[in-house]
Amino acid sequence: MENQFDAIIIGAGPAGSSAAILLAGAGWCVALVEKQTFPRRKVCGECVAASNFPLLRALGIGPAFEGNAGTELRTVAFMKGADTVIAQLPPTKEAHPEWGRALGRETLDTILLERARSIGVTILQPWSLQSIEGAPGAWRCVVKSSTLQSQALFSSILIDAHGSWEKLPFDPLEGRRPHLGGDLLAFKANFLDARLDEGVLPLLAFAGGYGGMVVADRGITTLACCVRRDRLELLRRNSRGISAGTTVEAMLKQECAGVGQVLANAVIMDSWIAAGPLNPGIRVHADDGIFRIGNAAGEAHPIIGEGMSMALQSAWLLSAELLGRRGSDRRQVISDQLSQGAAHRRYAATWYRRFAPRIRLASAFAHACMDRRGANVLLALFKCWPGFLPLGATWGGKTRCAINDASIISLAPAARTV
Repeated sequence: MENQFDAIIIGAGPAGSSAAILLAGAGWCVALVEKQTFPRRKVCGECVAASNFPLLRALGIGPAFEGNAGTELRTVAFMKGADTVIAQLPPTKEAHPEWGRALGRETLDTILLERARSIGVTILQPWSLQSIEGAPGAWRCVVKSSTLQSQALFSSILIDAHGSWEKLPFDPLEGRRPHLGGDLLAFKANFLDARLDEGVLPLLAFAGGYGGMVVADRGITTLACCVRRDRLELLRRNSRGISAGTTVEAMLKQECAGVGQVLANAVIMDSWIAAGPLNPGIRVHADDGIFRIGNAAGEAHPIIGEGMSMALQSAWLLSAELLGRRGSDRRQVISDQLSQGAAHRRYAATWYRRFAPRIRLASAFAHACMDRRGANVLLALFKCWPGFLPLGATWGGKTRCAINDASIISLAPAARTV
């Protein structure tokens, strides 16, 4: 295997695969490193806002997405205790169709990865990153396969696109942080024969956490939530011998009547999966010379469902920066440390303008929902003014894309669709 690349991308989720497609479509030699085998289950709400549809089409996966995703999400609901407030979601004027849809990560990630493969990206999977050495313009990454074969890869540019709960190997202190009661742990399960109307996107508020439900592809209902560690520990002390996921499910049915109604006759598929703790915040400004996209750049509380949007759109923002200043020859790669530093600062500044407001809004909304008094205030507000509920979708960025039409057209790879 050739080991010299223009760019190495760590992580083949929506951010990493999108960046790989865009850079390879411009003629770059790209390696995409992913430690898990696809298809894989992942803790994720699975909603894709309509503002991303032009990006998916430009990436060449529009037909595959549209052929697999669930129905249009036109309605939002707020569930707390015995109450449910319903409102209409605002359409996205910049895209068609105008409403978002949900697609399981098992399917979406595989579609994107195969698109990257078809356009010439070198896929190393399942391979894990072992070490990083060097600096911008001269990176050396050692990766190891599932059969314990090691390989050194070299590149001018290194892009970190790892997921929420992955860490790069160069920080020996990562993972040693003590467990805190306020840590948010994420849970997810899929159900068949649930009673959730297609096109409805319920948000769940309960003491010590928040969650959501959606009907995705194949009529599968996804239930996902985040629970504070101290709340979960209390629940488990009162439910000895029962798994954490089953304990969380029972709590949700008890504290949100709407969940109990939706799951009354539902059958769980596989089992509950969990991950965490969440680490919301902004990391795009790191000064180690590594470009970051997706959750590696910054993570919002998933209550507003903007994780997929931020993943896809940040990949486009970075690719536009790396390719857009190369003049007529987009194959030219920034190889010196000074130029990469300038590109990193421009990208980070643009990223911050586009996504920092979403992260702040998500944090405020999440903490309000987790607090009993805060959630009661929200419920009273939504009851009096249901139209306030969908405003979160507008303020959270769901109705607009961080990438303009001209950039989409200029960056779209000229290759077959899948």
